[in-house]
Amino acid sequence: MASIEPRGKSKYRIVVSDGLDINGKQIKRFKTIELDPKLTEKQREKELDAQALTFELEVKKGLYLDGNKITFEVFIERWKTDYAEKQLAPKTYARYEDLLTRIIPAVGHIKIAELQPLHLIRFYDNLREKGIRNDAVYKAKTDTMKAFMKKHNMDNTALAEAVGVNPRTIQSILSGNATNKAMKICKSLDVKVDSLFTPVKEAAPLSSQTILHHHRLICAMLNIAVEWQVIHANPATRVKPPKVEHAAEGRYFEEEDVERMLTLLASEHVKYRAMIYVTLFTGCRLGELAALEWSDVDLDNDMIQIKQAAQYLPGKGSFIKAPKNESSKRIISLPPMATAVLREYKAWQSGERLKLGSMWNENTDRNGVDHNYIFTQREGAPVYPTTPSNWFRKFLQKNDLPYINFHGLRHTSASILIAEGVDIQTIAKRLGHTKPTTTTSIYSHFLKKPDAEAANKFEMLFNKDAATVPKKA
Repeated sequence: MASIEPRGKSKYRIVVSDGLDINGKQIKRFKTIELDPKLTEKQREKELDAQALTFELEVKKGLYLDGNKITFEVFIERWKTDYAEKQLAPKTYARYEDLLTRIIPAVGHIKIAELQPLHLIRFYDNLREKGIRNDAVYKAKTDTMKAFMKKHNMDNTALAEAVGVNPRTIQSILSGNATNKAMKICKSLDVKVDSLFTPVKEAAPLSSQTILHHHRLICAMLNIAVEWQVIHANPATRVKPPKVEHAAEGRYFEEEDVERMLTLLASEHVKYRAMIYVTLFTGCRLGELAALEWSDVDLDNDMIQIKQAAQYLPGKGSFIKAPKNESSKRIISLPPMATAVLREYKAWQSGERLKLGSMWNENTDRNGVDHNYIFTQREGAPVYPTTPSNWFRKFLQKNDLPYINFHGLRHTSASILIAEGVDIQTIAKRLGHTKPTTTTSIYSHFLKKPDAEAANKFEMLFNKDAATVPKKA
C-alpha cells in the first residue's frame, strides 16, 4: 500500500514498498509530485489517490524509472521501445539510431537526473572536432576483402545483410569504387578499417545542422522523461541550440538547361524519360515517384495522384509507406506533353509484360491486393527509390549538363512556376507542402525576381517619367 507524505506547499512524496533486499531490509521507492494549488481539498485527495495507485502499479510491474538511479542510456532504451518504435516513421527512427551512436557513448553513462547543461555543451563542442563523422572515403583492398569473405563463407548478399547495406554497394566496393561505408562495414565485422580498406579522403567535420539535430533529439527524449516524471526538468532547454549557418540553396536548372535536357531525353529510353517528365512537371519527391501506380494516373484528363511513397532502409530493404504528411496526398495536373510520354511508356511496359507472362511480378500485398506500379524493374517489381537518381546522375555526366541532384528537379519545377507568376498557394499544393509559408521559406531566393518585377510595375504605373528611368538589373 502506498503512503503519501506532504513535502511542502502543493508538493507530496509517494512511498511504495518494493520487497526486501538480500539483507532482509525493506526496499522503498519514492516519487515526488506537485499538484495544482488551485485544486479543492476533494480534488487534491482524488488526484493524490490516483497518482499513488498509478505509482504503486508501476513499481509492482517493474515499470518505474528512478532518474536518480538509472543512466541516460537505460532511459534511452526504454524510450526506444515504449515511444520511438511505436510513434516514429521508420526513416526518422533509423536517423535517430544513427545520432544515438554518438549521443550514448558521450553522455549515456550519466545518471539522467544528474545530466546538466554543461555536459551537453561539452558534447556539442566535441561534435565540432574532426574525425567525428563516419563517412571518410575509402577504397577496398579488393583481394584482401575477397579472401576475408571466402574465409567466412560470405557472398555479396550475405555480407550486405551482415553489415546492413545494399548488395549493390558491396558489388560496387569489390569493383574498386570508393565508398563512405567502410567504417560501418568494418565495425559490423569487428575488424580494423585499415585491414580491408585504404583511405581516399578524410571525413569532414559535422555540419552545424547535424549538431543541431543531436540537440533536438536529446531535448525531445528528455521532454518525454519529464512527461513520464523520471526527471523534474529538461536540462537541454537551458542550453542554447547550436547556431546553424545559412543553408546552401538547392541547385536547380535554368529554363535553357531544361530545354536542352528535354531535347537530349528524346533519345533516351522511354522509362527514364517518363521518370524525368513526371518529376519535373509535378515537383514530386523521389519516393513518391517510385511508389506511383497506374491507378494513380488519369491519362484522359491529364491528372496524377500522389498517395504513397517508397523508401529504402538498410536491413529492411525497400517498402511502400504513407507519404510525408497528409498534405502530401494530392492530385496534380499534368501538361499534355507529360501525359503523352506516359502513354508511350505504358505501351512499352505492356509489351514487356506480355513477353514475360507468368514471370511478371504482380506485387500482391499481404491483403491479396495487386499493385500495378508505373516504374518497375525488369520483372515488374517496383524500382528501388535510388534508381532514378543514379540514372539521372549518369545522364547529366554523359551530356555535360550542369550537375543537380534528382531532388533539384523538384526545385526546378517550383522555380519555373514562380518565374511564370503562379500563386504560392497553388505551388504549395502541387509540392505537397503543409502551408504556403513552407514554400516561401524554401524558395525565398526564387521569389526575389517576381518581387522586383512587382516593384517595377508600381514604377511604371505611378512614375510619369518611368519611361526615361533605366530599370535596375
